[in-house]
Amino acid sequence: MDNKNVFIAIALSMSVLLFWGAFFETPKPTKNNLSKKVENTNNDITPNINETLKINKISREDSINKENRIKIENDSIIGSISLQGGIIDDVSFKKHKQSLKDNKNIIFLNPQETENGFFIETGWTSIGNEIKVPSLNSVWTVIGNNVLSFNQPVTLQWKNGDGIVFKKIIELDEKYLFKISQRVENNTNNSIDLYPYAQITRNKIPDDIQNFYISHEGFIGVFNEELKEDDYDDIKDKKIVRDASKGWLGITDKYWMTALVPEQGQNFKSTFLYKDAYKANYILNNPTTIKPSSSNINNIRLFVAAKEVETIDAYAANQNIEKLDLTIDWGWFYFFTKPLFFIIDYLFKLSGNFGIAIVLITIGIRLLFFPLANYSFRSMAKMKALQPEMVRLKEVHKDDKMKLQQEMMALYKKEKVNPASGCLPVLIQIPFFFAIYKMLFISLEMRHQPFFGWIKDLSAQDPTSLFNAFGLIPWDPPSFLVIGIWPILMGLSMWVQQKLNPAPADPIQAKIFAFFPIFLTIILATFPSGLVVYWTVNNILTIAQQWVIMKKTKIKTN
Repeated sequence: MDNKNVFIAIALSMSVLLFWGAFFETPKPTKNNLSKKVENTNNDITPNINETLKINKISREDSINKENRIKIENDSIIGSISLQGGIIDDVSFKKHKQSLKDNKNIIFLNPQETENGFFIETGWTSIGNEIKVPSLNSVWTVIGNNVLSFNQPVTLQWKNGDGIVFKKIIELDEKYLFKISQRVENNTNNSIDLYPYAQITRNKIPDDIQNFYISHEGFIGVFNEELKEDDYDDIKDKKIVRDASKGWLGITDKYWMTALVPEQGQNFKSTFLYKDAYKANYILNNPTTIKPSSSNINNIRLFVAAKEVETIDAYAANQNIEKLDLTIDWGWFYFFTKPLFFIIDYLFKLSGNFGIAIVLITIGIRLLFFPLANYSFRSMAKMKALQPEMVRLKEVHKDDKMKLQQEMMALYKKEKVNPASGCLPVLIQIPFFFAIYKMLFISLEMRHQPFFGWIKDLSAQDPTSLFNAFGLIPWDPPSFLVIGIWPILMGLSMWVQQKLNPAPADPIQAKIFAFFPIFLTIILATFPSGLVVYWTVNNILTIAQQWVIMKKTKIKTN
C-alpha cells in the first residue's frame, strides 16, 4: 500500500463525509422494511387529529392577544396555554437567547394561526366520532388556579352538553416536563369508549434548519427500543405509521425538541404525516371505557425542551424513558462522542472558557494517540527519505510496471520500510476525529460561548473576513466572502502539514493535495468557529510532533 494514495483517499473521504450535506441532499434509505401503514382494528376512527388547519399567517403577538390564555412560567420556560383548544402553543426558553446582541428569549412554540405555528394538543376521539369531544375550536374553562408553574398545576374543563365532562390537569416541573392528566367524567346512563391521543403540529419546516448530514432535524421516536429518524421530506412524500407497546415520539431541532410519551403499558399507534402541516401523533390502540356515573383518566408526558445534556439524561433516567437521550444526535460513534462531551464540559467548568476547553481536549486527544502518531510519523519520515530513489525507479522503469513493483518491493525490504505501517495509526484515530467534530457541532453548551478577541460565539462562524482586511476596510462583504482569521490559520496549518509529508509523485494527485487546504478553508469559513479552533489546534500539534520526529530521523522538510 502506497502511503500517498492512502492519505489522499482518507482526505477525500473525510471531505465527502463532512461537507456533502452542505451542497447536496443526503440520499435517504429505503424504508420498505422499516415503516409501514399499519392496518388497525380501529378502522372507523376518524380523530380530529386529522382535521384541516386554518393558517391565517397573522402575527404571533396578535394571535396570542386575541385568545383567552393561562400563563406558563418556571425557571426555564415562559409562555401560555390557549383556552381555545386547550393547546400548548406559546413557549420560550428563558435561559437561551436569540442572539448575543439582545436579551430576547428563544421562541420555540407558536400559535397555530401563525406562519410558524408549532403547538401540542391532547384529547380524545371515538369510533365514528359518535361522541362529541373537544376540538381545536372548543373553548375550555379554567377551574381554580390560572397560572401554571412548578408545583402549581392548572385544571381545564369542557362540557359536551350531553352529560360528559372533559378535564385536563396540567403539571409543570422546574424545567421542561409537562404532565397532562386527561380525565373524563361520564354522567350519562351508558358506558362510553374513548381513545386518548396527543399530537405535535408544525406548520412549516423551520427557516434555520441545518441541512447537514452530520445532524438530524425532523421526526424522531423510539418504538419498542428501536430509534427511528425521519426527515421532513420523508414525511411529505408519505405518512409513516408504527405500532408499539412502549416508546416515545416527537420533532427535534438541532438545539431544541418536543417529545410525547404515552402512558406506560399501553399499546399505541404512532403516525408521522404531512396534511397542511407536519404532524407527529399517537393514539392508543385500545379504548378507555368509562362506565355510567364514573370517570377514567389517561396520563401523558410532554417535553418541550432545550437539549441540555445533563437535563435530558436526568429525564431519561428519572422518568424511565428508554433512549430519550438520543434526541441529542450523538451519531454513529455514540460511545466516543458522549464521553467526549462530559470531558469537555468538565474542562469548561474548570477553565470557565469553552474555547480553552476545546484546546485542552485537543491536547488530551493528541497525548492519548501520541505513541500511535509517533509510529505513523516515523514511517512517513522513512518513506520521505526514500522519495528520491522511488522517483528514480519510476523514471527508469516507466514502461515496465511489473519491474517497477519488484524494484520498489526490494527497496522497501532493503530499507526495512513497510509502506502500510503508517496507515493503521491514522485510521484508528479517524473515529475519534469524527466523534469530537460531531460533539462540538451539536453541543448546545457551546452556543453563545466566547473564546478570545473577536470570537464572541463559538457556535457561529468566524465573523472576520479577508476581503475587508479583517474589518479595516468599512465594507460588509457578502456571506460567501466571509473567510475569517481562524479558517485561514486552519488552511495554513494544513498546508504546512502537507509539506512535512511525502509528496505525491503523480502530478494529478499533487494538484489535488495542493488544492485541498484552499478547499477546506473556504468550506470551514461557514462552520462554527469552535470546530475551526479545534481543527487548527489539532493541526498545529500534529505539525509540532511530526517536525520533531523528522528532525530526529534527519529528514529534510522541503
